[in-house]
Amino acid sequence: MSFRSVLILSTVLAAWSAAASAEAIKIGVTPGPHAQILEAVKPIAAKSGLDIQLVEFSDYVVPNAALDAGDIQANSFQNQPYLDNQKADRGYKIEAVGLTVNFPIGVYSKKHKNWADIPDGGKVSIPNDPTNGGRVLLLLRDKGVIKLKDGVGFKPTVLDITDNPKKLKFIEVDAAQAPRALDDVDAAAINTNYTTQAGLDPVKDPILREDPKGPYVNLIAVRAADKDKPWVKILVDSYHTPEVKEFVLTKFKGAVLPSW
Repeated sequence: MSFRSVLILSTVLAAWSAAASAEAIKIGVTPGPHAQILEAVKPIAAKSGLDIQLVEFSDYVVPNAALDAGDIQANSFQNQPYLDNQKADRGYKIEAVGLTVNFPIGVYSKKHKNWADIPDGGKVSIPNDPTNGGRVLLLLRDKGVIKLKDGVGFKPTVLDITDNPKKLKFIEVDAAQAPRALDDVDAAAINTNYTTQAGLDPVKDPILREDPKGPYVNLIAVRAADKDKPWVKILVDSYHTPEVKEFVLTKFKGAVLPSW
């Protein structure tokens, strides 16, 4: 056998051995930026022996249920207040292991170019889950649209509104259905990953937009029993690389912000 043949065979065997020894994990994501960013993470993690397989979920409820049940090994779609709420309500033993990105939430309208054009008694849709719905109410409070009770924390509800000068009617909808509500309301609060799917620009199109601050940074979550496993460190370290940061900044142009 020639030296060249031996070299080729050795290379093939080394590649096969690396592939065979790679640890495979399933990560739950929502469609859009979360999935796109993890696609950029995959080849980086593969160099350290971690084979990432993405599983897309169309809503915010199932990924934690799937993680808690062991159907997936991690997820990347939520912020800490949402995770805390899910754990309190459902008893999940899930922990955050690393920060990812921030998606400043926005309020959009097909009928009005500016928030000032929203009429008295106008209909405004907000997400029906406590974390994202509360997040929108805090946004409206910060912009002077409504007032809320003192001490409401991060999860106020419409029952906590103490002053509503425009007498706005708040309609709660599933976060994934918010883009569809645009035709039926004066304005709709929509999470960034769903705006991009609907063809909206989360930087240029909102008539109100959240300041990129506070606790709403997204995260990677795993089961508490897994948080110290070696693959978790590889996953987080692969995400927290200059290459991924550059991908986020270039791909999303300010609609999604790196938070590590």
